[in-house]
Amino acid sequence: MDFQQGKHVLVRGGLPEVDAANVDDFLAGVDAAGVVAVLLSAGDPARFPEAIDIAIVLPELIKAFQGRLRGAVIARAAEAELGQRFGVRVQPTLILIAKGETLGLIAKIQDWSVYIDRISKLIDRPRSSGASVVATIMPQHRSPGAGL
Repeated sequence: MDFQQGKHVLVRGGLPEVDAANVDDFLAGVDAAGVVAVLLSAGDPARFPEAIDIAIVLPELIKAFQGRLRGAVIARAAEAELGQRFGVRVQPTLILIAKGETLGLIAKIQDWSVYIDRISKLIDRPRSSGASVVATIMPQHRSPGAGL
């Protein structure tokens, strides 16, 4: 990974970086395109090494959903503020948002099949017109020696 001016660069696959000043513009553009936003709140890769894995997986997920998702990485300096806004409690976390509604959170690195299943369910479910309902997907505990 590349370090520039003390910032760890997690932007992969051409994903833009968003912060508190421009996240609403990004989300408005996503809504106008009729797709679902997926934001990565990575955290410090030195503390959360799996953030690098998720930064690599996110562009692949966007490709797998064939135009139904548009992604961005939350700037490190904005993670606390935007994390609070979107309900992030664990890092790294993927945040799925559509039409101002947080559809769900997927925390930590997951098996590919878990991402596909959870994201499919989140983006295909009927949307409420009221308050946000957030589903948090946490990693399942596996017994030692269990396969992925």
